[in-house]
Amino acid sequence: MTQEELERAARLYDEASAELERALGHCRVAAEHFRKGEVPNGTAHAWAARGHMLRATRSLDEQAEQHTTKAQLPD
Repeated sequence: MTQEELERAARLYDEASAELERALGHCRVAAEHFRKGEVPNGTAHAWAARGHMLRATRSLDEQAEQHTTKAQLPD
């Protein structure tokens, strides 16, 4: 792989990890709201967490799709 390809792969993992960290934060806040009986706020944060997880998944899916051109099956 070229240095440019390696950097692009690293950025995808950076993006995925940042999204997962945001999801974690929203999960923690959602838990706090639900404990206080604040269902609308808890739900909003729960869905925000899911959105960040979806973004992370898309980033990782992109990386996986790039590997379809790299991995070779034996003849």
